[in-house]
Amino acid sequence: MELTAMSLLLFLVVVAVVAASGEPAHPGYAAHGEACGLEAAPEPEPEPERREEFDGGRIVDISHYYRRDMPAWESGEGVGEFLRLARSMGNGSDIANFSDVLLTAHSGTHVDAPGHVFDHYYHAGFDVDTLDLAVLNGPALLVDVPRDTNITAAVMESLHIPKGVRRVLFRTLNTDRKLMWKKEFDTSYVGFMKDGAQWLVDNTDIKLVGIDYLSVGAFAECIPAHLVFLEKREVILVEALNLEHVTPGAYTLHCLPLRLRGAEGSPARCILIK
Repeated sequence: MELTAMSLLLFLVVVAVVAASGEPAHPGYAAHGEACGLEAAPEPEPEPERREEFDGGRIVDISHYYRRDMPAWESGEGVGEFLRLARSMGNGSDIANFSDVLLTAHSGTHVDAPGHVFDHYYHAGFDVDTLDLAVLNGPALLVDVPRDTNITAAVMESLHIPKGVRRVLFRTLNTDRKLMWKKEFDTSYVGFMKDGAQWLVDNTDIKLVGIDYLSVGAFAECIPAHLVFLEKREVILVEALNLEHVTPGAYTLHCLPLRLRGAEGSPARCILIK
C-alpha cells in the first residue's frame, strides 16, 4: 500500500514537470499544433478595409478618394501621378516611409476661397485659412436638382428651399452620369448659371453651396457664377462632392479644408452625419 502511494506521487510530479516545461507529452508528436510532419499554416496578412459609411451607416464620407484617373479641370489625362514615395523603408535605407504629394489646390473634393476669382482678394489675403469653420460645419440640406437643366433662377425657385437653411448640397445629373469617375474632363456637367447663383444670393440664407462636380458654375458661365457667389465673401463653395451614397434630406455636415495659408483653394474632407 505504501509503495503504491509513493509510485502515484512520483508519477504526478513527473507529469507536472513535463507540463511546466512546455515540451510535448510524447516525442513522436509535434509541438505547437504541428501534426504528421506538416507545418502550421501562417497567419493571414490583414486586409485594409475601404469604406464610404461608418458607425453602421450613421456617418457617410462624401469626399472622393484621390486617384490618378480622377478628372482634372480641362484635362483629358486626369490628375495623373500625384503621390511619390520620396523616402522608403523598403531598401533598408530609411527608418520610415515619407511621401510627396503634388496636386492643384482645386483637385478632387475641395473648397474655393474668394481669392480664387478676385485678384484683389487674393492679394489681400482672403485665402482658405480665413474661411469660417462655423459655416463649413453644421446642419445641411441635400436636394436633388431637376436632371434636364443647369441650375437657373427658375430651378432655384422650384426647389422651395426654406428660409433659415444655411448649407445646401445640390445633387445633379453629374452623380447619375458618374462624371467624377471618368478621367476625361466633361464640359457638359451640370452647374449654376449666373442667374441661378444670383437668385440664391438674393432670396435665400444659404452660405455654403456644395455640388457634385469640379465647378459650382456651369461651364458656359463658370466664372460669372463664381463671381456672384464670392463677391461679398459670404458664401463658401464646396465642389466635387461624392453624393452617390446618400439620399435627399437633412444631415449634419462637417467639411474641413487644409490650413493652406496663401492658397485660394484646398482639398477637403467632408462627411455627413445622419
